[in-house]
Amino acid sequence: MKILITGAAGFIGSQLAYRFWKRGEEVVILDNFSYGHMDNLEFPDKSFADEILRMDIRDKAGIESLLKNGDVDYVYNIAGVAPLPDCQIDPAEAVDNNVTGFVNVLEMSRRYGVKKVIQASTNAMYENETVFPTVETSFRQPTLIYPNTKYCAERFAQSFCDTYGMNVTCMRFANVYGPHIDCLRKQPPFVAYMIRELYYGRTPIFHSDGNQRRDYIYVDDLIDLAIKVREGQGFDAVNCSSNVNYSVNEMYDIAQELMGKQIPQQYASDAHYWEKYPGLYEGAYPIREEILSHEINKYSLCDNSHAKEAYGWEPKVSMRDGLQAVIEHECALLSRL
Repeated sequence: MKILITGAAGFIGSQLAYRFWKRGEEVVILDNFSYGHMDNLEFPDKSFADEILRMDIRDKAGIESLLKNGDVDYVYNIAGVAPLPDCQIDPAEAVDNNVTGFVNVLEMSRRYGVKKVIQASTNAMYENETVFPTVETSFRQPTLIYPNTKYCAERFAQSFCDTYGMNVTCMRFANVYGPHIDCLRKQPPFVAYMIRELYYGRTPIFHSDGNQRRDYIYVDDLIDLAIKVREGQGFDAVNCSSNVNYSVNEMYDIAQELMGKQIPQQYASDAHYWEKYPGLYEGAYPIREEILSHEINKYSLCDNSHAKEAYGWEPKVSMRDGLQAVIEHECALLSRL
């Protein structure tokens, strides 16, 4: 079994590579290091540092060179621009990576007989949904740049399946957390941010009132599903979610208890949510405040019955156990900086 993983120096891609290696599968890994970190490639019993290829999925010749022998069975396309504000501040770059880059992967996979492509998609496509839990087959089209790039990518995946008989599964990730989550990013994911602030003894700044609820999935549970979806034929889109959601305040309470800290959180105005990206507030048409408010306060809860019924999968890791694992890893990382 030979597997190509793009975006392999990132949080999810590196975890995939490690699990597949532990299963005895041959992995070929690449990353352009726009967001990846070498630290993610280091595990207690394995280092991928000397194996990672510095390559971009938009590099047609490069991707072709990895697939042209026809011996790659599966491609996991995890590469892309994921932070929402990064996509808003440079939409052309986001589209180039998340859509054009993915289409390049699809085309080379078509030419050289890859059995299946598994695409990292997102539950952010459900940002305008009002019916919960959200199912894969019915939702309102998204507004922001990032979910729109993933929505477009899925449409191209469907096209390749319908036109050429390829097999592609788009995994719509809920909010993924676990060891190696990026706490060093300019605007880190919420889980990474709150752990980082608690580690340094700083007061975390949350937006709105902290009662907004999101659906989370632990990275090991995600990988379990990523393995199982290899069995599917044709095109499929599947929610990768816990079907349980937590508020910001609930998760912060758990993290404080696990870390033995008591630091009251503060709350900031929705209008300053992406203040580290001043370009979004400038120009003839600055970002609308109601868009920021909607993003902060949106409610997410994804139905995972399709994953259970089609692939026999269900999540196993509790929020408490998952956060404990993240805390141990992130605190060890921060102690080395």
